[in-house]
Amino acid sequence: MGLNFKIIDITRREEYEPYLYKCLSPIPFRKYRRRREYLDFAIPLGFHKKILIYNGDVVGQIEYAPAETSGYPILGRDIIVMNRIWVLRRAKGRSFGKLLVENMVESEVDARGFATIGLENHWSPWMKKWQMEMLGFKSIKFIEVRHKFKHPDKCFKIHLMWLPRMRGIEQP
Repeated sequence: MGLNFKIIDITRREEYEPYLYKCLSPIPFRKYRRRREYLDFAIPLGFHKKILIYNGDVVGQIEYAPAETSGYPILGRDIIVMNRIWVLRRAKGRSFGKLLVENMVESEVDARGFATIGLENHWSPWMKKWQMEMLGFKSIKFIEVRHKFKHPDKCFKIHLMWLPRMRGIEQP
């Protein structure tokens, strides 16, 4: 591939602690109490957060955990749930999202499959259904909802996205 990048699991790396609390956007680092409580609970049970560094710059991240410790209400035996994935726009077009997902799949050898959400007709730029499909996930169910306060006049869909390790695996 010829790209100068590396993926680092920062879950227990003190020097990368700020990334456990924030996205890649340039917002000030703050330790949020509820996030700290979640991390204290989830890390011993298999939570991971990884960053992708390209030419010395952090440009991507992925966060995942076993279903029983995930931030999403997705259930299933031996399933890993991807809570978030993000690649900065300036690093677009280098397949970094696919590399992060491949790294997750390779790291979680005991997982029977991987699940996440995919949003359709939602106003936010993240976790779009089409993006999850590009990463190899397939929609297996969806619900149509409306936000109570933000854009209450607009319906959107939340898809349950699935990436089995092999055919015939029980879905979440």
